[in-house]
Amino acid sequence: MSDQTGEYRLGQGTGPLRGVKVVELAGIGPGPHACMLLADLGADVVRVDRPGGAVLSTGDVDVMNRGRPRLEADLKSPDGVALVLDLAERADVLVEGMRPGAAERLGLGPDDCWTRNAALVYGRMTGWGQDGPLAQTAGHDLNYLGVAGVLHGLGQDPARPHFPGNLLGDFGGGSTYLVIGVLAALLEARVSGQGQVVDAAIVDGVAHLDAIQVGLLASGMAGPQRLSGVLDGGAPFYDVYETADGQHLTVAPLEPQFWSAFQELLGVSLPDRDDPSSWPRLRRALSDVFLTRSASDWLDLFEGSDACVGPVTGYADAPGHPHLAARGTFVEHDGVVQPAPAPRFSRTQASLRDDLPDDPAEVLAAWGLD
Repeated sequence: MSDQTGEYRLGQGTGPLRGVKVVELAGIGPGPHACMLLADLGADVVRVDRPGGAVLSTGDVDVMNRGRPRLEADLKSPDGVALVLDLAERADVLVEGMRPGAAERLGLGPDDCWTRNAALVYGRMTGWGQDGPLAQTAGHDLNYLGVAGVLHGLGQDPARPHFPGNLLGDFGGGSTYLVIGVLAALLEARVSGQGQVVDAAIVDGVAHLDAIQVGLLASGMAGPQRLSGVLDGGAPFYDVYETADGQHLTVAPLEPQFWSAFQELLGVSLPDRDDPSSWPRLRRALSDVFLTRSASDWLDLFEGSDACVGPVTGYADAPGHPHLAARGTFVEHDGVVQPAPAPRFSRTQASLRDDLPDDPAEVLAAWGLD
C-alpha cells in the first residue's frame, strides 16, 4: 500500500531516524529484529531476501519483518550482487548476518561496498563474532549464553540452569547491541565521512549485559552458584510466589522503605530479612501467606503502593493491563496486536508505517533504480 499520492517515497518515516537509509540482507533472529527496530524509529529499510523467501518464517504473521518492503535477489548471481551494490551506494547502513567471510566471497563485503560508498556503516550480526576459534562454527542463542558465562546463573533450580527463550542472547545481547553500534558508527560517519564495520557478536553483548553480576560477584553480594544472590532468587524478598488460585505474583521490595511498605500491607510478622540465616524461614512464611488469597485479592491489596508486588501476566492479557493500555505499549497493526515502537520521543514519536508497497518496481524507483 502506498501513500496518499499513490507513490512510495523515502523519508516518510515518523521517528528520529527519518531519512536514514538501510539495506538489510535478510537473515533470521537478531538481524531482522535490529532492522525492525531501525524501521520502527523511522529509517527507510529495504529487505533483500533470497528467492522464495526467508529460511525461517513464523508464517503469515511475521512481526519482526514489519515496517519495510522486500525485494528478492539471488546473491550468488551477478545481477543480485549488482542490485545490492547499487542499493548500498545510496544507503547509510547495510546489515548482514552471514558467517564471517561469506559476504566477501559473494562480492558484497565491506571493501566492495566502500568502493561505491565510503561513508557506509556496515553492520555485521553473528553469534561468535568475526574472529576467534569459534567464528566459523554454527551456534544459537543457548550456545552463546553458555560460553559467555551467563547461562550458568540463570533460573532458580539448583540442579540445572534455565533460559528465557531466545530473548537474552538473540535480542538482548544481539540485535540491541547491533543497533547501538550502528547508530554510534552512523553518528561518527556524519563527522568523518568514513564508514566502518560494526562487529556485533552475541557473546560480546551478553557478557556486557552481565556486568552487574560481575560486580556482585566481586563484592561478595552473589556467589558462583544459582540462588546465591539477591537478584537471582536467592533472596526471599525478590522472588515469585504462588497464590491460592494457582496464579503467581512478583514480589520485589528490595529497598528498606519498600520492604516496610510491603510488611505494613501484608500485616504478618516476618523473620528478619537482614539476617541471611533466616531466609529459609522467611521464604516459607511468604509462601504460606500468599497461598491464603487469590492473585486478584493480593493485587487489590497492594495496588498503588510501593510494595513492589505485581502480576505474572500472559502475553495475551498483557495488552489489556491498565498501565500498558494507558501507555499504548501494544498496538494493532495489520490485524495483529503487537508491541509498539520503543522507546518514546518527545518530538519525533515513531509509528508503524502503512505506505509500504508490494511492487518491487515501486521500491526500486523510490531508491532511484530501474
